[in-house]
Amino acid sequence: MEERLTLSVSEAARVLGIGRNLCYDRIKTGEIPVIKIGKRLLIPRHALHKMLEEPKKLVNTTENNQ
Repeated sequence: MEERLTLSVSEAARVLGIGRNLCYDRIKTGEIPVIKIGKRLLIPRHALHKMLEEPKKLVNTTENNQ
């Protein structure tokens, strides 16, 4: 049996170890890639893996303000 190409928002949240609401928030900001099919939001598995392999560097804003 082949692995599905996409994850639901709930499945992606579980894989990432975050809550569903936070996952929706990150989708809205574009941090988590998503495709919309009908009314469903689906996270492409390959895009999720790529996002995890290439994490963005965090910017410490408190250091920049001093």
